[in-house]
Amino acid sequence: MKAMIIREYGDSNVFALAEIAKPDVRPGHVLVKIAATSVNTVDTMIRQMGKELPISPELPAVLGMDFAGTVESVGEGISEYAVGDEVYGCAGGLGDLPGTLAEYMVADANLIAHKPKTITMREAAALPLVGITAYEGLTRAGVDHGQKVLVHGGSGGVGHVALQLARYFGAEVYSTGGGDKQLALIKELGATGINYKTEPVAEYVAKYTDGAGFDVVFDSVGGANMANSFEAAALNGQIASTVALVELDLSVAHFKGLSLHVVFMLIPMIHNYKREDHAKILNKLAEIIDAGGLRPVLDEQRFSLEEVGKAHDRLSSGQAMGKVVVEI
Repeated sequence: MKAMIIREYGDSNVFALAEIAKPDVRPGHVLVKIAATSVNTVDTMIRQMGKELPISPELPAVLGMDFAGTVESVGEGISEYAVGDEVYGCAGGLGDLPGTLAEYMVADANLIAHKPKTITMREAAALPLVGITAYEGLTRAGVDHGQKVLVHGGSGGVGHVALQLARYFGAEVYSTGGGDKQLALIKELGATGINYKTEPVAEYVAKYTDGAGFDVVFDSVGGANMANSFEAAALNGQIASTVALVELDLSVAHFKGLSLHVVFMLIPMIHNYKREDHAKILNKLAEIIDAGGLRPVLDEQRFSLEEVGKAHDRLSSGQAMGKVVVEI
Protein backbone atom coordinates (compact mmCIF):
# COMPACT_ATOMS: atom_id res chain seq x y z
CA MET A 1 0.00 0.00 0.00
CA LYS A 2 1.05 3.62 -0.47
CA ALA A 3 2.14 5.59 2.57
CA MET A 4 4.03 8.76 3.39
CA ILE A 5 6.82 7.79 5.77
CA ILE A 6 9.57 9.61 7.60
CA ARG A 7 13.06 8.15 8.02
CA GLU A 8 14.28 11.08 10.09
CA TYR A 9 12.74 13.84 12.16
CA GLY A 10 12.92 17.43 10.97
CA ASP A 11 11.21 19.94 8.72
CA SER A 12 8.23 19.26 6.48
CA ASN A 13 10.46 17.90 3.70
CA VAL A 14 11.13 14.65 5.61
CA PHE A 15 8.00 12.96 4.23
CA ALA A 16 8.62 10.45 1.42
CA LEU A 17 6.19 8.36 -0.60
CA ALA A 18 6.79 4.64 -0.09
CA GLU A 19 5.23 1.26 -0.75
CA ILE A 20 4.83 -0.65 2.51
CA ALA A 21 3.06 -3.85 3.54
CA LYS A 22 -0.68 -3.69 4.04
CA PRO A 23 -1.32 -4.52 7.71
CA ASP A 24 -3.21 -7.60 8.87
CA VAL A 25 -6.20 -7.22 11.14
CA ARG A 26 -5.78 -8.32 14.77
CA PRO A 27 -8.19 -9.35 17.54
CA GLY A 28 -10.01 -6.35 18.96
CA HIS A 29 -9.15 -4.26 15.90
CA VAL A 30 -10.53 -3.40 12.45
CA LEU A 31 -8.72 -2.86 9.16
CA VAL A 32 -9.78 0.50 7.70
CA LYS A 33 -9.36 1.80 4.16
CA ILE A 34 -8.58 5.46 4.92
CA ALA A 35 -10.36 8.19 2.99
CA ALA A 36 -8.94 11.22 4.80
CA THR A 37 -6.86 12.34 7.75
CA SER A 38 -6.19 15.71 9.35
CA VAL A 39 -3.17 17.52 10.72
CA ASN A 40 -2.97 18.45 14.39
CA THR A 41 -0.36 20.52 16.18
CA VAL A 42 0.92 17.41 17.95
CA ASP A 43 1.65 15.84 14.54
CA THR A 44 3.94 18.75 13.66
CA MET A 45 5.58 18.56 17.09
CA ILE A 46 6.38 14.87 16.69
CA ARG A 47 7.77 15.46 13.19
CA GLN A 48 9.99 18.31 14.40
CA MET A 49 11.06 17.16 17.88
CA GLY A 50 11.36 13.42 17.38
CA LYS A 51 12.56 11.50 20.42
CA GLU A 52 12.61 14.67 22.50
CA LEU A 53 8.93 13.82 22.83
CA PRO A 54 8.41 10.50 24.65
CA ILE A 55 5.33 9.79 22.51
CA SER A 56 7.23 9.83 19.19
CA PRO A 57 7.41 6.54 17.24
CA GLU A 58 10.56 4.70 16.23
CA LEU A 59 11.81 5.36 12.69
CA PRO A 60 10.91 4.74 9.95
CA ALA A 61 7.41 5.82 10.87
CA VAL A 62 3.97 6.60 9.50
CA LEU A 63 2.57 9.65 11.27
CA GLY A 64 -1.02 10.93 11.45
CA MET A 65 -3.63 10.38 14.16
CA ASP A 66 -7.12 11.31 12.91
CA PHE A 67 -8.92 9.43 10.18
CA ALA A 68 -12.21 8.61 8.51
CA GLY A 69 -12.66 5.59 6.31
CA THR A 70 -14.40 2.28 5.58
CA VAL A 71 -14.00 -1.01 7.44
CA GLU A 72 -12.39 -3.62 5.18
CA SER A 73 -12.08 -6.48 7.65
CA VAL A 74 -12.95 -7.14 11.28
CA GLY A 75 -10.78 -8.81 13.90
CA GLU A 76 -11.77 -11.51 16.34
CA GLY A 77 -13.97 -10.36 19.22
CA ILE A 78 -15.51 -7.40 17.39
CA SER A 79 -19.30 -7.37 16.96
CA GLU A 80 -20.14 -3.66 16.71
CA TYR A 81 -18.50 -3.19 13.28
CA ALA A 82 -18.94 -4.95 9.96
CA VAL A 83 -17.25 -4.80 6.56
CA GLY A 84 -18.41 -1.67 4.74
CA ASP A 85 -19.12 0.40 7.87
CA GLU A 86 -17.95 4.01 7.72
CA VAL A 87 -15.93 4.89 10.81
CA TYR A 88 -13.80 7.67 12.25
CA GLY A 89 -11.35 8.00 15.09
CA CYS A 90 -7.96 8.97 16.45
CA ALA A 91 -5.99 5.76 16.63
CA GLY A 92 -2.34 5.99 15.55
CA GLY A 93 0.71 8.05 14.73
CA LEU A 94 2.50 7.83 18.08
CA GLY A 95 4.38 5.27 20.15
CA ASP A 96 3.91 1.81 18.62
CA LEU A 97 0.66 2.73 16.84
CA PRO A 98 1.16 3.15 13.05
CA GLY A 99 -0.41 6.32 11.69
CA THR A 100 -2.99 7.39 9.16
CA LEU A 101 -0.84 8.75 6.32
CA ALA A 102 -1.41 5.54 4.41
CA GLU A 103 -4.06 3.77 2.37
CA TYR A 104 -4.92 1.40 5.23
CA MET A 105 -4.52 1.16 8.99
CA VAL A 106 -5.41 -1.29 11.73
CA ALA A 107 -7.30 0.54 14.47
CA ASP A 108 -8.21 -0.48 18.01
CA ALA A 109 -12.01 -0.71 18.05
CA ASN A 110 -12.02 1.17 21.37
CA LEU A 111 -10.58 4.24 19.64
CA ILE A 112 -13.14 4.58 16.86
CA ALA A 113 -16.88 5.01 16.25
CA HIS A 114 -19.37 4.97 13.41
CA LYS A 115 -18.95 8.10 11.30
CA PRO A 116 -21.65 10.76 11.64
CA LYS A 117 -24.15 10.22 8.84
CA THR A 118 -24.65 13.87 7.91
CA ILE A 119 -21.06 14.86 7.13
CA THR A 120 -18.43 13.85 4.59
CA MET A 121 -15.34 11.72 5.13
CA ARG A 122 -13.20 14.87 4.95
CA GLU A 123 -15.26 16.56 7.64
CA ALA A 124 -15.28 13.47 9.85
CA ALA A 125 -11.49 13.13 9.59
CA ALA A 126 -11.13 16.65 10.98
CA LEU A 127 -12.92 15.92 14.23
CA PRO A 128 -11.61 13.09 16.44
CA LEU A 129 -8.66 14.64 18.29
CA VAL A 130 -10.14 18.13 18.59
CA GLY A 131 -13.63 16.82 19.28
CA ILE A 132 -12.55 14.50 22.08
CA THR A 133 -10.37 17.25 23.55
CA ALA A 134 -13.15 19.82 23.53
CA TYR A 135 -15.78 17.42 24.89
CA GLU A 136 -13.52 16.17 27.67
CA GLY A 137 -12.50 19.68 28.74
CA LEU A 138 -16.04 21.04 28.82
CA THR A 139 -17.57 18.07 30.60
CA ARG A 140 -14.80 17.94 33.18
CA ALA A 141 -15.39 21.65 33.80
CA GLY A 142 -19.08 20.91 34.30
CA VAL A 143 -20.44 23.19 31.56
CA ASP A 144 -24.16 23.63 32.09
CA HIS A 145 -27.21 25.48 30.80
CA GLY A 146 -27.18 29.22 31.49
CA GLN A 147 -23.50 29.55 32.32
CA LYS A 148 -21.25 32.13 30.73
CA VAL A 149 -18.38 30.40 28.95
CA LEU A 150 -15.27 31.98 27.44
CA VAL A 151 -13.38 30.04 24.76
CA HIS A 152 -9.89 31.29 23.98
CA GLY A 153 -9.02 30.70 20.32
CA GLY A 154 -12.53 30.04 19.02
CA SER A 155 -11.54 29.92 15.34
CA GLY A 156 -8.88 27.25 15.84
CA GLY A 157 -9.12 23.47 15.59
CA VAL A 158 -10.07 22.70 19.19
CA GLY A 159 -11.60 26.11 19.89
CA HIS A 160 -14.20 26.08 17.12
CA VAL A 161 -15.48 22.72 18.38
CA ALA A 162 -15.46 23.77 22.05
CA LEU A 163 -17.42 26.90 21.15
CA GLN A 164 -20.16 24.90 19.44
CA LEU A 165 -20.32 22.21 22.12
CA ALA A 166 -20.64 24.82 24.86
CA ARG A 167 -23.61 26.30 22.98
CA TYR A 168 -25.08 22.80 22.55
CA PHE A 169 -24.84 22.32 26.31
CA GLY A 170 -26.87 25.51 26.78
CA ALA A 171 -24.16 28.00 27.72
CA GLU A 172 -23.87 31.63 26.68
CA VAL A 173 -20.61 31.60 24.77
CA TYR A 174 -17.96 34.27 24.17
CA SER A 175 -14.72 33.70 22.32
CA THR A 176 -11.44 35.45 21.61
CA GLY A 177 -9.96 35.90 18.15
CA GLY A 178 -7.21 38.03 16.68
CA GLY A 179 -8.56 39.29 13.37
CA ASP A 180 -11.62 40.04 11.27
CA LYS A 181 -11.76 36.58 9.66
CA GLN A 182 -11.42 34.84 13.00
CA LEU A 183 -14.08 37.00 14.63
CA ALA A 184 -16.42 36.51 11.67
CA LEU A 185 -16.15 32.72 12.04
CA ILE A 186 -16.75 32.95 15.79
CA LYS A 187 -19.91 34.97 15.16
CA GLU A 188 -21.03 32.54 12.44
CA LEU A 189 -20.68 29.66 14.91
CA GLY A 190 -22.94 31.42 17.38
CA ALA A 191 -20.65 33.08 19.92
CA THR A 192 -19.88 36.69 20.79
CA GLY A 193 -16.43 37.57 19.46
CA ILE A 194 -13.77 39.36 21.49
CA ASN A 195 -10.69 40.84 19.81
CA TYR A 196 -7.97 40.02 22.33
CA LYS A 197 -5.55 42.37 20.54
CA THR A 198 -7.69 45.44 21.25
CA GLU A 199 -9.80 44.46 24.27
CA PRO A 200 -7.96 43.89 27.58
CA VAL A 201 -9.24 41.07 29.82
CA ALA A 202 -10.54 43.43 32.49
CA GLU A 203 -12.46 45.37 29.84
CA TYR A 204 -14.32 42.41 28.34
CA VAL A 205 -14.95 40.85 31.75
CA ALA A 206 -16.62 44.11 32.80
CA LYS A 207 -18.51 44.39 29.51
CA TYR A 208 -19.91 40.88 29.31
CA THR A 209 -20.12 39.71 32.94
CA ASP A 210 -20.51 42.96 34.89
CA GLY A 211 -17.10 42.25 36.36
CA ALA A 212 -18.09 38.88 37.85
CA GLY A 213 -16.04 36.77 35.42
CA PHE A 214 -16.90 33.72 33.33
CA ASP A 215 -18.16 30.52 34.94
CA VAL A 216 -16.00 28.38 32.65
CA VAL A 217 -12.94 29.34 30.61
CA PHE A 218 -11.84 26.89 27.92
CA ASP A 219 -8.26 27.79 27.00
CA SER A 220 -7.07 26.25 23.72
CA VAL A 221 -4.22 28.77 23.49
CA GLY A 222 -2.51 27.99 26.77
CA GLY A 223 1.04 28.84 27.76
CA ALA A 224 1.28 32.42 28.96
CA ASN A 225 -2.40 32.91 28.08
CA MET A 226 -3.26 30.87 31.18
CA ALA A 227 -2.82 34.08 33.20
CA ASN A 228 -5.57 35.68 31.10
CA SER A 229 -7.81 32.69 31.78
CA PHE A 230 -7.31 33.07 35.53
CA GLU A 231 -8.06 36.79 35.30
CA ALA A 232 -11.22 36.20 33.24
CA ALA A 233 -12.67 33.48 35.48
CA ALA A 234 -15.33 34.02 38.11
CA LEU A 235 -14.88 33.16 41.79
CA ASN A 236 -14.79 29.36 42.14
CA GLY A 237 -14.68 29.24 38.34
CA GLN A 238 -13.55 26.35 36.17
CA ILE A 239 -10.58 26.45 33.78
CA ALA A 240 -10.04 23.78 31.12
CA SER A 241 -6.64 24.01 29.41
CA THR A 242 -5.28 22.02 26.51
CA VAL A 243 -1.80 23.60 26.68
CA ALA A 244 -0.67 23.72 30.30
CA LEU A 245 3.09 23.56 29.61
CA VAL A 246 3.89 26.74 31.51
CA GLU A 247 5.44 28.00 34.74
CA LEU A 248 2.92 30.30 36.39
CA ASP A 249 2.21 32.00 39.70
CA LEU A 250 -1.00 30.39 41.02
CA SER A 251 -1.81 33.21 43.43
CA VAL A 252 -4.77 34.47 41.38
CA ALA A 253 -6.13 30.94 41.09
CA HIS A 254 -5.75 30.52 44.85
CA PHE A 255 -7.56 33.69 45.87
CA LYS A 256 -10.35 33.03 43.38
CA GLY A 257 -10.68 29.36 44.34
CA LEU A 258 -10.33 28.24 40.73
CA SER A 259 -10.32 24.64 39.52
CA LEU A 260 -7.93 23.76 36.69
CA HIS A 261 -8.62 20.82 34.38
CA VAL A 262 -5.67 19.87 32.17
CA VAL A 263 -6.76 17.96 29.08
CA PHE A 264 -4.27 15.61 27.42
CA MET A 265 -6.47 13.43 25.24
CA LEU A 266 -3.63 11.18 24.03
CA ILE A 267 -3.38 9.41 27.42
CA PRO A 268 -5.66 6.47 26.42
CA MET A 269 -3.64 5.92 23.23
CA ILE A 270 -0.24 6.21 24.89
CA HIS A 271 -0.97 4.16 28.00
CA ASN A 272 -3.75 1.87 26.73
CA TYR A 273 -5.85 3.36 29.53
CA LYS A 274 -9.65 3.52 29.29
CA ARG A 275 -9.58 3.62 25.50
CA GLU A 276 -13.28 2.76 25.46
CA ASP A 277 -13.96 6.29 26.77
CA HIS A 278 -12.81 7.67 23.43
CA ALA A 279 -15.25 5.44 21.56
CA LYS A 280 -18.06 6.66 23.82
CA ILE A 281 -17.18 10.32 23.22
CA LEU A 282 -16.90 9.81 19.46
CA ASN A 283 -20.34 8.17 19.44
CA LYS A 284 -21.76 11.07 21.43
CA LEU A 285 -20.16 13.59 19.07
CA ALA A 286 -21.73 11.77 16.12
CA GLU A 287 -25.15 12.13 17.78
CA ILE A 288 -24.58 15.85 18.34
CA ILE A 289 -23.42 16.35 14.75
CA ASP A 290 -26.35 14.46 13.26
CA ALA A 291 -28.70 16.49 15.47
CA GLY A 292 -27.26 19.70 13.99
CA GLY A 293 -25.40 20.80 17.11
CA LEU A 294 -21.86 20.74 15.70
CA ARG A 295 -20.17 21.11 12.34
CA PRO A 296 -16.47 20.90 11.59
CA VAL A 297 -14.85 23.85 9.83
CA LEU A 298 -12.27 22.89 7.21
CA ASP A 299 -9.50 25.09 5.92
CA GLU A 300 -10.04 26.32 2.37
CA GLN A 301 -6.89 24.64 1.05
CA ARG A 302 -7.01 20.95 0.06
CA PHE A 303 -4.11 18.50 0.15
CA SER A 304 -3.44 15.00 -1.19
CA LEU A 305 -1.42 12.30 0.58
CA GLU A 306 1.69 13.26 -1.37
CA GLU A 307 1.25 16.89 -0.22
CA VAL A 308 1.26 16.19 3.51
CA GLY A 309 4.41 18.29 3.97
CA LYS A 310 2.55 21.29 2.56
CA ALA A 311 -0.37 20.50 4.85
CA HIS A 312 1.97 20.60 7.86
CA ASP A 313 3.33 23.94 6.64
CA ARG A 314 -0.20 25.28 6.26
CA LEU A 315 -1.07 24.46 9.86
CA SER A 316 2.23 25.81 11.19
CA SER A 317 1.78 29.07 9.28
CA GLY A 318 -1.11 30.10 11.52
CA GLN A 319 -3.09 31.08 8.42
CA ALA A 320 -5.43 28.09 8.41
CA MET A 321 -9.06 28.58 9.44
CA GLY A 322 -10.49 25.42 10.96
CA LYS A 323 -8.85 22.05 10.35
CA VAL A 324 -6.28 21.16 7.69
CA VAL A 325 -7.34 17.91 6.01
CA VAL A 326 -5.36 15.48 3.83
CA GLU A 327 -7.21 13.24 1.37
CA ILE A 328 -5.80 9.76 0.87
